[in-house]
Amino acid sequence: MKRLFLLLVCTLGLMAWPASVRAQTPPPPAAGAAADDAQARNTTAAAAAVATGKATARAPDFLEHVVDVVLELFNVKDSANDTAHYVISAALLAAAFLLRRIVTGVIFAQLKKFAAKTETTLDDKLFPALEGPAAAFVLVTGIFAALKVLRLSETTDAAVSYGATAAFSLVIFWGLLRAFNAVLDHAHEVAIEKQLGIAAFMPWIKKTLVVVFVVIGVLMVIQSLGYAENVKTLLAGLGIGGLAFALAAQDTIANLFGSIVVAIDQPFKIGEAVKIGSSEGVVEDIGLRSTKLRPPGKNLIIIPNKTVASEAIINNSRFTQRRVEQVISLTYDSTAEQIEAIVNEFRQLILREAEVDPASVMVYFRDYSESSLDLWVVYLTKDPDLRKQLELRQRINLAMMRAVAAHNLSFAFPTQTMHLDGPVAKALVEKKG
Repeated sequence: MKRLFLLLVCTLGLMAWPASVRAQTPPPPAAGAAADDAQARNTTAAAAAVATGKATARAPDFLEHVVDVVLELFNVKDSANDTAHYVISAALLAAAFLLRRIVTGVIFAQLKKFAAKTETTLDDKLFPALEGPAAAFVLVTGIFAALKVLRLSETTDAAVSYGATAAFSLVIFWGLLRAFNAVLDHAHEVAIEKQLGIAAFMPWIKKTLVVVFVVIGVLMVIQSLGYAENVKTLLAGLGIGGLAFALAAQDTIANLFGSIVVAIDQPFKIGEAVKIGSSEGVVEDIGLRSTKLRPPGKNLIIIPNKTVASEAIINNSRFTQRRVEQVISLTYDSTAEQIEAIVNEFRQLILREAEVDPASVMVYFRDYSESSLDLWVVYLTKDPDLRKQLELRQRINLAMMRAVAAHNLSFAFPTQTMHLDGPVAKALVEKKG
């Protein structure tokens, strides 16, 4: 396959070579009367070019040399069309149809069987994609070789040469385009299988690359037909038009580049819970212009991709662990021995949980608050799943409640005690009594 692609690319490069450069390359010497006929045609073409004021003459192409060799093999020496010319032309055409059937029915059939045995699926798409262009290439070669055998007028011969250049360029371009599509489809399947963030952008990437590929192919075909100056003018016009379009669509282009940044960095995927700036929710869609979030309230938040690319993104679905931090407040009537015992009790009951990372457990008597004695409790879960973390936290909280009750302690809550003294206080007490 690599050799086939190399041959196709080299052939396209030869056909796209400017006519002025090819005209400077002298044809290789040929033997016999067929070579004399080719030389006579070249001399006539050169004279016609000089007469019309053109600086260069068209050199015979590769197909003409092949036809001249075939004629030499059959010892066809007449410069005018005779029975031998028509028979050889028909034979070449029939051989092309026969070879086309061999290519499609034998060669590519074997290639498909071989592809079915390989682990990769790329060749399963590539060989069927190349079958049609390869068959068309064989058929086009036979048709134009059959035409080249016949002795045509200079005008007709030039028209056939231009037609051959256009036909071969289109067939090769068609093959490369189908191969390119097969590779992109394979890349899309791989991205979906591996759940890559770029999978959402693959259809857009494929369309963009195909458009660029088609534009380049069309320009190469135009250049191969000898219209290099027109290609330069067209490229200059596209540059000016592209600049005007870019100025008129700055926001759209900024959003497109933002989507490219999201596709490359992959800070989130569809279905993940994220926070982008002040907006938070589950990613529902990643488009070319915007990203859609579904918050807990089930409304829809649409954020332009240029904002997504410039804002800080917090991905809440990519925890490696879950951290729990609590402050347990006990009343001031607790004794030091009771506080020390309950701290050890809390530490042990947390360590007994298999889902807790033991290296992360911290339980300490930390603060004297205004109305409580505060115990600081911190631990990490091994599983980042939120539901499992909440279930674990509930079990530990219930165990802490039972431990506090077992040690005859009480949870504190904000309270204030007022001490009244003096005549006014005594009067209030007596009045109340």
